[in-house]
Amino acid sequence: MFDVIVVGARCAGSFISTLLARKGHRVLLVDKATFPSDTISTHVIWERGGACLNRWGLFDRVSSLAPAFPGLRFDLGEIAFEASTPPVDGIDTTHAPRRTLLDKILLDAAAQAGAEVREGFSVQELLFEGSRVSGVRGLASGATVSERARLVVGADGRNSMVAKAVGAAEYNTRPPLTCWYYTYWSGLPLLPATWFARHRRVIGLIPTSDSLTCLLALWPHAEFQTFRSDIEGNYMETMKLVPAVADLLSSARREERFLGTGDLRNFYRKTYGAGWVLVGDAGYHKDPVTGQGISDAFCHAELAAHAIDEGLRHGQPLETTLAHYEQTRDRETKGMYEFTCDFARLEPPTPEMRAIFEALAGNRDQAARFLGVISGAVPPEQFFAPENIQRLLSRVNV
Repeated sequence: MFDVIVVGARCAGSFISTLLARKGHRVLLVDKATFPSDTISTHVIWERGGACLNRWGLFDRVSSLAPAFPGLRFDLGEIAFEASTPPVDGIDTTHAPRRTLLDKILLDAAAQAGAEVREGFSVQELLFEGSRVSGVRGLASGATVSERARLVVGADGRNSMVAKAVGAAEYNTRPPLTCWYYTYWSGLPLLPATWFARHRRVIGLIPTSDSLTCLLALWPHAEFQTFRSDIEGNYMETMKLVPAVADLLSSARREERFLGTGDLRNFYRKTYGAGWVLVGDAGYHKDPVTGQGISDAFCHAELAAHAIDEGLRHGQPLETTLAHYEQTRDRETKGMYEFTCDFARLEPPTPEMRAIFEALAGNRDQAARFLGVISGAVPPEQFFAPENIQRLLSRVNV
């Protein structure tokens, strides 16, 4: 019998397995995939995600997988500004590695920490003792296998089987707001990570591993069927909205197929119950327009690992420690969730927001703070506090 079974071995699952194994727990980590393998992703690890990795000695390994961003640029066409995003706990660089590289590094770290790792293990159902989750049953190498544990962690993504099996309630939900497709290009110069906003479209330019650039196109979700009817054609037409990007692509080479989705619901889920807990996208998911998914996975895995350890090893009631995890997660993410959902509507800026953007173009310190909202280093409610906005706009009017 294991202390913890973790279902899902990507960012949240592998990281929480590493932390729990290092704390002395017997951990089984399973995933239906074999690694290295790819998955749809924003790629971005902001400074706060890097700070989590750094606390556990993994930042150097991960940061070596992709170049550090030389700044972040926000470009609306007639208004643009660029700055470095604020550091977090001594980490002042952002990286966006390919998931084929990142997830394998994290999986290996879990194994090195002492977790038992089983790839190609497809969980079919949860086991119960009364109303309490007591383990998993799945297929591995064609055979049915059952394993039991004191706690099952669902780290199996936004379409979590664990969440469905326990009936985890959703709350503060929003419908899908965007759809997006991306691919990888070689032959582009190392540019700042850039968000180009044009006519209810967003182009994201993200330097990634192997001297490639991930270039993505976001459209409103209402146009998903139109986008997917001609993915390549609509993608390239979107790039033409920024002539500088289209010019760069004329001498670059597309290296891989297009990846994308329109299945981007925004939700919180009840995070814990008798014998189970959710981490990562399984418990909380929002539109990728702010690129928070990987950093959230690390930060919330760290928070959940502490709660689990307090309950399993230090004698505190597990429901109490997991309730604290859920409450902390909800409190700390509320501002970013609202900001992201507003951003993902892809509406033209209001007159007030246009005035703010114009002011930011002439104020590098405040531009860095706004970009810190996107990176998760600055709480949105802090930047958009009336006194800060008044201070920002007053400098323009002097």
